[in-house]
Amino acid sequence: MLWSSVLWPAPTHAREAYLSPAALVATQDGRTLFVACATADRVLRFDTATRSVTAIISLPDPPLGLVLSADETRLLVTCGAPASQVCVVDLAQQRVTATYRAGHTAMAPVLSPDGKLLYVCNRFDDDVSIIDLELQRPLRRVKVQREPVAAGLTRDGRFLLVANLLHAGRADADHVASSVSVIDTAAGTVVKELSLPNGSGLLKDLRVSPDGKYAVVSHILARYPLPTTQLDRGWMSTNAKTIIDLERLEIVNTVLLDSVDSGAANPRGVAWSADGATLVVTHAGTHEISVINFPALLDKLAKIPATLEAGQGDPYAASRVQADVPNDLSFLVGLRRRLKLPETDRGPRAVLLVGNLAYVANYFSDTLAVVDVAAEYPKWTSIRLGPETPMSEIRKGEFYFHDAGICFQGWQSCATCHPGDGRVDALNWDLLNDGIGNPKNNKSLLLSHRTPPAMSIGVRETAEMAVRAGIRHILFTVQPEEVAVAMDGYLQALKPVPSPHLVNGGLSPAARRGERVFRKANCHSCHPAGLFTDLQPYAVGTPSAWEKPTDLFDTPTLIELWRTGPYLHDGSAATLREVLTTRNPSDQHGETSGLSPGEIDDLVAYLLSL
Repeated sequence: MLWSSVLWPAPTHAREAYLSPAALVATQDGRTLFVACATADRVLRFDTATRSVTAIISLPDPPLGLVLSADETRLLVTCGAPASQVCVVDLAQQRVTATYRAGHTAMAPVLSPDGKLLYVCNRFDDDVSIIDLELQRPLRRVKVQREPVAAGLTRDGRFLLVANLLHAGRADADHVASSVSVIDTAAGTVVKELSLPNGSGLLKDLRVSPDGKYAVVSHILARYPLPTTQLDRGWMSTNAKTIIDLERLEIVNTVLLDSVDSGAANPRGVAWSADGATLVVTHAGTHEISVINFPALLDKLAKIPATLEAGQGDPYAASRVQADVPNDLSFLVGLRRRLKLPETDRGPRAVLLVGNLAYVANYFSDTLAVVDVAAEYPKWTSIRLGPETPMSEIRKGEFYFHDAGICFQGWQSCATCHPGDGRVDALNWDLLNDGIGNPKNNKSLLLSHRTPPAMSIGVRETAEMAVRAGIRHILFTVQPEEVAVAMDGYLQALKPVPSPHLVNGGLSPAARRGERVFRKANCHSCHPAGLFTDLQPYAVGTPSAWEKPTDLFDTPTLIELWRTGPYLHDGSAATLREVLTTRNPSDQHGETSGLSPGEIDDLVAYLLSL
C-alpha cells in the first residue's frame, strides 16, 4: 500500500486536528472502503452507497498500509513506528484483536495468494518482513536496497517486487537510480535488481495488473546532470511510471507523465481497473490524476524498435527507438486524460478504482474525491471525511512544501528533491549558488534553521534565506512572503526519527564503544554533542576537480546521519566507512588513520545511532 511521511513523534497539531488520508483498500464488491488516516491513528470505514463514514477504528500508531484478508473478515494494518506493529482488525468487532511485530516504519502490506503469508516493507530497516499468519509469528527478514515503500506479488506468489524509495550507492557514479528488488519468496532472497533509468528515484507505489502480466511503479525521473538553469520541458525534473513485464521480470520501458508545457509533479498512487484496461496515477504535487489507456500504451510501446535500420521509423517522431521514450514528453498524447481535482481536494495520494469510479484520498484536505473516469465529461464529487479544520501555520507550510502549484508549470515541489519531510533524494545537483559545473549532494533540511549557514559551502547565511532563494531559483516563481514563512515554520517543527540502529531505544555495546572512539578521533571538536556541529566551515580534503582547493565546507549536523547518505559534499562516499577511511587520507575530517578496523566499526556504529 501507499506510504505516508510521518514524524516521530508527530507534531501535536497534526495528531489532534488532521486525518491525512493516505492509503485505501476496498472490499471485492466495492461497497466498503477502508481509509488509513496517517496523522490520526485511525482507519475509517466508508460506505460507497451512502458516501459516508460508518465506523472509526482506533490504532496504536499511524496506519501506513492496509490489506484485507481473503474472506474479508479481517483488516491487516501496518502501524508505522520505530518498533512497528501489524494490527489485525476484526471487522465484525471493529477493533484490534491481534498484533505482529514488524520493523522500523512498517508499510505496504501484501498478502500471499493463499492468505498464509504477509509481506511487510520496513522502510528504515531496509528490509521486508515475512510473517506467517497461521503460525502467528514473523518467519524472516529479507534485506533490500534502501527504504522499501511499496510492494506487489506476482500472481503465482513466486516473486515479490519491492520498490526502493532511494538508491543506495554513490551520487557521483555514471548511473544513479533507485531499483525494484525482486525477492524469491520461497528462498527468501533477492534474486534480481531492476534498475530504473538514470535519475530515477522517489519510488512511491507499485501495483500488479489484474491479469498478473505487468507491474507499474510511480517515480521521479530527475535530470540531475544538467545545471538548474530552467524548468521548461522537464529540464530539472520529470515525473514517470515504469512498466515491468512480470513473466520476464524485466523493465518494458519508462513513460513520462508530464506534458510538454505542464509538469505532473510527484506521481504517487497507482490503481488498475478490474479488466486492466485503465491505469490511474495520482499527482500529489499538481492535485490531479492521469487516466491512461493501458492496452493502447502497450501497443504503442511494442511498435517502437530497439534500434533503427536505414530508412526505418518516423523521422518526425519524438520516440524513434525504445531508448527515446523516457525523454518523450508527448508520448501519452491521445492515450491519457489528466483530470484536475476540485480546489477542495488537495494532496492526492492513494487511489483505487471501483468499476469506473476512481476514489482518491487527499492528504491535505481530509477528503475523498470521486469521479467516473469513463465519463465523456467527468465531474468530481468531494466528500469530507471529518470536520473541516483550518490549516495551522505549520500545516500550511507542509502543504506549500509539497505543492507544485507554486512552481513554474508544476514540474516539481520542494518535496521532489527533499522527500520524507525535508530529507534527501541522494542526488548531486548543480545549483547556481556557486557557479556551473560543480554539483553538490543534496542536504537534509532537518535542523537547517538551527544550524546556519545553509548549503554545502554556506552561500546562504540562514535557512530562511535559502527557503526564499529556493522559491525563486528552483521553483522559478515569486510567492507572497506568507508562503516562505509557513515553510519556515514547517521545517522548524521537523523532529529527528529515532535511528534503526538503536537497541531498545539506546546505544548498542558497539555504539557505546564508538562514542569513546568519537572523542579519541577528535570528531567532537567539530561535531560537539547537542547539534553535533560547531557551525564552522573547514577544508576537509575532499574538493573535486570542479572546486577550488581553498573551498571551505560547512560542518553538517550528524543527527540522522544514518539516513542522509551518500556522504560528503559530492556524494562520493556511499558509506560512513568510506568517509572515515578511503575518503579521509589526511585525517582532515577526523583523526581516523590510526584507528584499528574494530575501532572504525565501533565509530560507524555510533554515528549511525545518532
